[in-house]
Amino acid sequence: MPELPEVETVVRDLRPLVVGRTIRAVRPGAKKLRTAWEPAWNAAVTGCRVEAIRRRGKWIIVDLVSSDAESSERSAPRLVVHLGMTGQFTAVPATEPEPDHLHLVFDLDAATQLRFRDPRRFGSVALHPDETAVEAFFEAAGLGPEPFGLDADYFRTAVRKSSRSLKAILLDQRVVAGVGNIYADEACFLAGLHPRRRGTSLTAADADRLRGEIETVLAKAIARRGSTIRDYVGGSGQRGGFQAEFRVYGRTGDPCGACGAAIRCVRLAGRSSHFCPSCQKSSPRRTQRPQRKTKIG
Repeated sequence: MPELPEVETVVRDLRPLVVGRTIRAVRPGAKKLRTAWEPAWNAAVTGCRVEAIRRRGKWIIVDLVSSDAESSERSAPRLVVHLGMTGQFTAVPATEPEPDHLHLVFDLDAATQLRFRDPRRFGSVALHPDETAVEAFFEAAGLGPEPFGLDADYFRTAVRKSSRSLKAILLDQRVVAGVGNIYADEACFLAGLHPRRRGTSLTAADADRLRGEIETVLAKAIARRGSTIRDYVGGSGQRGGFQAEFRVYGRTGDPCGACGAAIRCVRLAGRSSHFCPSCQKSSPRRTQRPQRKTKIG
């Protein structure tokens, strides 16, 4: 599933390609996505101009400006997009041949199309009437804070009060928005923490280190355009490159680049979780207690 770096790459790619363009027509595909595209939405977005594209967690928000000159910024409609497992949200010339599994096409001016393709159809594109509705949608979902600039006290408390595994905590979008399977494994490795560790077993220093490594690995992945495992491409159709820098994810049986031990994989929180058994200890390190002296006589 595309995670924060992949979604951020899509957003950055699409901005120069579609912002400022006007939607001339909408063509939904025959098969429904996770959220079905409503026929009434065709007329609602036709004639709207793409004002901005941004990200929230793993979601893409496309801000539209209605042709009604009296509409305010907050009352303008928004497209809220989720890529699901295999979604692709790309801008291409209208002359480019249409691929299979194409579920939604926005015809823009300047002979450009914004296309949503999704072979497994777990993704979604939905129209919300205004910014208030978008905020209510994310609030109802319990979407947590962004991982960049995350408050240290908040993260320490959220992690250390939980008896769940670190993997489960990091996958929970209510705790931190945007982290998924790949980057949870990579961040735990960089922090030297086993993904099976319970949140309650971490010290404040452990939690701070993990928070820092989450930011580090996400920033590096964004710089490499995310990770392409199967279907993911950015908004311009280019693949990601961070998969070449994985330290543990998907490397079961390979030697750890730090110590040489074989990378292992276990199932945690319903997901395959990769770790180094030497670099990432499954229990807290404890200071060795001094031996008691034995009485003689």
